[in-house]
Amino acid sequence: MPAFWQSIVAAWLAQRGHLFPWVPVFLGCGVGLYFALKTEPTVPQLFVTASTGALCAGLALRAGVLAAPLLWAAALVAAGVCLAGARAHQVAEPVLGWRYYGPVEGRIVGIDRSGSDAVRLTLDRVVLRDLPRTRTPARVRVSLHGRQGFVKIRPGLRVIMTAHLSPPSGPVEPGGFDFQRHAWFERLGAVGYTRTPVLALAPPAGGLPLLRARMALSGRVQAALPGEAGAFAAAIMTGDRSGMGQETLTALRHANLAHLLAISGLHMGLLAGFVFGAFRLLFAAVPAVGLRVPAKKLSALMALPVAAGYLGLSGGNIATERAFVMAAVALVAVMVDRRVLSLRAVAVAAIIVLGLRPEALLNPGFQMSFAATTALIAVFGWLRDHEIRPGPRWVQPALAVVVSSAVAGAATAPVAAAHFNHFAHYGLLANLLSVPLMGVLVMPAAVLAACLLPLGLEGVALWVMGQGLSWILGVAHWVSGLEGARGTVVSPGPAVLPLVALGALVLVLWQGRARLSGLAPMAAAAVLWLQTERPEVLISDTGGLVGVMTDTGRALSRPRGAGFVASVWLENDGDTADQARAAARWPGKAPGELPLVALRGKRAARALTDCEAEAWVIMNVAPPHALPCRVVHPGTLRESGAMALYRLPDGSLRAVTARARTGTRLWTDQ
Repeated sequence: MPAFWQSIVAAWLAQRGHLFPWVPVFLGCGVGLYFALKTEPTVPQLFVTASTGALCAGLALRAGVLAAPLLWAAALVAAGVCLAGARAHQVAEPVLGWRYYGPVEGRIVGIDRSGSDAVRLTLDRVVLRDLPRTRTPARVRVSLHGRQGFVKIRPGLRVIMTAHLSPPSGPVEPGGFDFQRHAWFERLGAVGYTRTPVLALAPPAGGLPLLRARMALSGRVQAALPGEAGAFAAAIMTGDRSGMGQETLTALRHANLAHLLAISGLHMGLLAGFVFGAFRLLFAAVPAVGLRVPAKKLSALMALPVAAGYLGLSGGNIATERAFVMAAVALVAVMVDRRVLSLRAVAVAAIIVLGLRPEALLNPGFQMSFAATTALIAVFGWLRDHEIRPGPRWVQPALAVVVSSAVAGAATAPVAAAHFNHFAHYGLLANLLSVPLMGVLVMPAAVLAACLLPLGLEGVALWVMGQGLSWILGVAHWVSGLEGARGTVVSPGPAVLPLVALGALVLVLWQGRARLSGLAPMAAAAVLWLQTERPEVLISDTGGLVGVMTDTGRALSRPRGAGFVASVWLENDGDTADQARAAARWPGKAPGELPLVALRGKRAARALTDCEAEAWVIMNVAPPHALPCRVVHPGTLRESGAMALYRLPDGSLRAVTARARTGTRLWTDQ
């Protein structure tokens, strides 16, 4: 056997005993492959895929040590495809196929806020005028505008309103975030708004016990602790963010403190750790009991139902589910005398989350949560294995906070930048000033307040909690207000994040010097990101907004209207301008002497009687007469979705549509 081949075999055999963390990686590859398909696989195709995966698994049981891991990898990829396909069919519900205006009746099952800071209701048991039950969406989401407040919004309340509804829209640009797909897995069949008062039809009649308990607790907390601090406290205790204003949310994001608002690993870990430590101290305080029972294991057993209760109260989003699974795995490890923090525990959590919700793979919260957790365990595990303890013992806790904040920030920065197009220059500073306070003051006070709540004595604990949260909010506003606090980046292409993930996983999971090869795909991702080409022209899916790239940034055809679309385009460009400033760049005709005309209204459309054959004309109404040029209007956009035009070397424009990128899937073929 050649020496080169012997070295490869030796490196492969060195992975034995370290392969389990790769299980969720290949399962996730299968899930990602399903979502990357341009056409929806049929049920027979999914059956063939499942059979192939089962065959690979059967062969792996009989294969040797060299071939078995490859066969298991193929089986896991097939399992991921089938899991995602089965989940997509499981959540299938009717989707509204047209714009609807009229009475909307339903039961409140969700309360939050929209990006425009309006209260937003999610309704189930929906009734729409003249629409049979078989074609009525299972859930709709309605933003409340205009004068409201006539009805006290409560979970389970049956309400009626006059609302505008429309089907969930696709990406605002080709390759962008697909809200249509997101809504499919949320069982949202329509979204819209109302400007008329919401009226109560019937009081809550049982059901939704967890949601009602959450909102009742949130109300108690905000009544005892008014203002943004109270809204912050309600968010981390119950997951209810409806009281948080957009200004505060923006400050937290720009200071890289938004993770303190989401109930994730930090909160779940602090809560479980505090309860675990409290019971350990309680057992130690009573030696007659503590010396006769396995106090450590019993403390872990006591902390587990508390963590489960927190999961239920928080609403059970993806980040919280992941955090609970991690905490549960750690507590069970304590009970069975296993290592608490390990990559195996992270792998188990990822397998469970992907098994329950395969679509979570595409969620930024899932990606950032597992990136931070994996990086922290890898780094601290390396420090432990090499017995590196920097500084004297009294300095080590402070250094641990610095290292953990730096590692978590570095691990999540590429994901956050790719999804949200910004990064916080002073995020480490903000976290160092806030995270320790969260652990030593805010979360213990939250646990104490929850314990005292049934007795009506929660006021003091909430006041203490409010002081800590007020400090954190102050840090967020101060840091976000520093000059240059927020950096912006261009939205990367579809290959960038997978390459970053591949490189990071090889660095962390592979055993031996070959792990350094993970730097190659990460370097390739950086090069691709730097060479990202943004579209020369963007056209909204209604034709009502056009954006053209100029030397000073993207110029928009309108200073108002389609604000969400405009903000996403500018963010993806890495542009900090608002819509009004971007519209001021538009000089009347299309910038850059492009063969393009943007028209609004029927009068402008009628006035255009001739155009050159190579020109593009975008209008928000149907053309009144035939034209020799390429005309883009709501009729064509209804089939294609949003459009992007790229300039070719000869000066002409090449069109790419959102539908071409998303393909024909369950959530698009409605």
